[in-house]
Amino acid sequence: MHKKVLFLTGTRADFGKLKPLMRVIDDSHLFECSIFVTGMHTLSRYGYTVEEVIKSGFKKIHTYMNQIHGEPMDLVLANTIGGLSRYVQEERPDLIVVHGDRIEALAGAIVGSLNNILVAHIEGGERSGTIDESIRHSVSKLAHIHFVANSEAADRLRQLGEDPNHIFIIGSPDIDIMLSENLPSLTEVQQRYGIHFREFGIVLYHPVTTEIEYVRKHAHDLVTALIDSGQNYVVIYPNNDLGSHEILAEYKVLETNNKFRVFPSLRFEYFLTLLKNASFIIGNSSTGIHEAPVYGVPTINIGTRQQNRFFHKSITHIADDYDSILNAIDYVSKSAKREPCFSFGRGNSTALFKEVLEGGAIWGTSRQKQFQDIILK
Repeated sequence: MHKKVLFLTGTRADFGKLKPLMRVIDDSHLFECSIFVTGMHTLSRYGYTVEEVIKSGFKKIHTYMNQIHGEPMDLVLANTIGGLSRYVQEERPDLIVVHGDRIEALAGAIVGSLNNILVAHIEGGERSGTIDESIRHSVSKLAHIHFVANSEAADRLRQLGEDPNHIFIIGSPDIDIMLSENLPSLTEVQQRYGIHFREFGIVLYHPVTTEIEYVRKHAHDLVTALIDSGQNYVVIYPNNDLGSHEILAEYKVLETNNKFRVFPSLRFEYFLTLLKNASFIIGNSSTGIHEAPVYGVPTINIGTRQQNRFFHKSITHIADDYDSILNAIDYVSKSAKREPCFSFGRGNSTALFKEVLEGGAIWGTSRQKQFQDIILK
C-alpha cells in the first residue's frame, strides 16, 4: 500500500492541529505526505507563517496565495478552489485532509468530492457561533471520513446522516503536542519574543462575521477594559475574517503601552508554553474552549463566537461590553488554575489516526455518499 495524502492548511491554528498528523504520515514508508499551504499563512500582515511550515522540515510543500488583504470570503473560497483544483489534477492524491471550519477547509472538501478523491475532516461535529458552524457542517457533509474529538461530536455527525462506520474518535490532535515534554521553556519563549513580564494574560479576539456592524465597538470595549485592568498581556492578531481590520485598528493603541506585547503570530509550540503559564486567556477563540482547559488555565470567553460550545468550570462566558469584560478580568485574576480537563483527548490522537490509515479499510470507502437515516425508537 502506497497512498498519497494531501493536507490543507490555511491558518497558524489549523497547522498546529494538523502538524502531528502530518508528521506521522511524512515519516511512514506507506504514505507520501504533501502539504498545500494557503490562506493567512501567505499574508505578511499576519506573520507570513508559511515560513513556520517550511521550517518544520516537511519534504513536499506547495504554497498558494489565495487572497490579498480585504478580499471577501466568498471570493477567497473561489480562489482557493481554483488553485487547489489545479494542484490535485497534477498530483492526484488519494486522500485530502482538512480541518475545522475555515473556508480553506470548505474548498478542500469541494475539490476532493467533485474529483472523486477521499476527503477526511478533522474535528467536525463541533458547535459554535457565527458562520463557522455552517461551514463546518458543510465540510462534514462533503467529507467521506471523519476524525472527531469526542463522542458528542460523533453523535452530531450521525444526526447529520453520516455513516457511523466512517466516524473515528481520536481526540484533538494538538493535545499530543500540548502534553509533550519537548515544549520550550518559558524563559526561552520570553527571550525569543521579548516578553518582559512574568505574569500575563493572553488575548485572542476574532471578528464575528454575523455581527460585523458591532465589531469595532466590541473591539474598542475590549481594548479599553484591558488597559484599565492594569494587567500585563500578550496579544495575538485576529484571523483574517471580515472585520479583522477593525480589531487591528483598535490594537494600535496597545503597541506603545509597556504592559502589552502584540504579535501577528507566534510559533505554535512557543504559544503553548505561554498558554500553559498564562494567568488566563481572554477573547473569543476556540483556544479558550479546547486548549486552555487542558492546562487548567481560566478562560474569559466574550460574546457569541463560541456560542453553544463545550462548557467547563474553568470557562467564564460574558457579554462583549466594557463592564462585563473588566469585571470578569477582576474575578478571574483572583482565581486559581483549575483541574485539567481532557474532554477533547489525552494526547494519543496521532497513534489513533495512524492506526486508521494503516488499517486499510478506509481506502475502500465509496466516493458516493449515502445519507444514513437514524432509526427512531
